[in-house]
Amino acid sequence: MNIENTKAQMRKGVLEFCILSVLKDKEAYTSEILETLKNARLLVVEGTVYPLLTRLKNDGLLNYRWEESTSGPPRKYYGLTEDGQEFLKELNGTWTELSDAVNIITQSNQN
Repeated sequence: MNIENTKAQMRKGVLEFCILSVLKDKEAYTSEILETLKNARLLVVEGTVYPLLTRLKNDGLLNYRWEESTSGPPRKYYGLTEDGQEFLKELNGTWTELSDAVNIITQSNQN
């Protein structure tokens, strides 16, 4: 069994939730999103994030706007829509339930 593959699948499963959480309080452009994920030790490459951002936008959970940059090309800033805020609220509840359940199982099996 390849442990790296299993770890990658676990990270993919929470990536959408993490990206929406990053955008909960403020807009951000892709580099900021990637930096926040990296700082949390959730290492993700641009090639993974861009398609996910596009899918979330197409699903009506994100919107974006272009902003001129003094240090290069314009930047695309992503933010949550009202549907995105509601979706994130639901995911937060689901995450809490799932996290609690996993903690109960893993902690009870350590004794």
